[in-house]
Amino acid sequence: MRLLIAAVGHRQPDWVETAFSEYAKRMPREARIELVEIRPETRSDNAGDAAVGKLLEKEAKRIEAALPAGCTRIALSERGEHFTTRALARALEGWLGDGRDVAFLIGSADGLHPDLENGAGRRMALSAMTLPHGLARVLLAEQLYRALSLIKGHPYHRD
Repeated sequence: MRLLIAAVGHRQPDWVETAFSEYAKRMPREARIELVEIRPETRSDNAGDAAVGKLLEKEAKRIEAALPAGCTRIALSERGEHFTTRALARALEGWLGDGRDVAFLIGSADGLHPDLENGAGRRMALSAMTLPHGLARVLLAEQLYRALSLIKGHPYHRD
């Protein structure tokens, strides 16, 4: 099983790549974290709602093409469900038992296309605050590692 983080965005600063890689390498083989970077559409400063909708549609097609068939999809959204670390661990345990790849979808600055977000199995919020996309990648990778450490009985997480 793979935990895919499909993120729309440009190359991130070195500190993001370093931190993300640190948590990804800690994961065991049965739950690898892989980053799938999706090229964003070029946006003009004065793009209206219709133009943004078209951009999101193009990005959604790229995301769809990058995902393995039959994977479980989790859309990251500020309108998503807020998980505790223990609740994420329970969800992760269920996904591990299911055996399918799980793809966490991080949209561009304008989010995800509504069809992609609504078609996901779940919507998850990382925070009630707006986060930079690079930090969202790192936070998600750390929380996945933390959740797996709970499942495995590793002392990384403390209540």
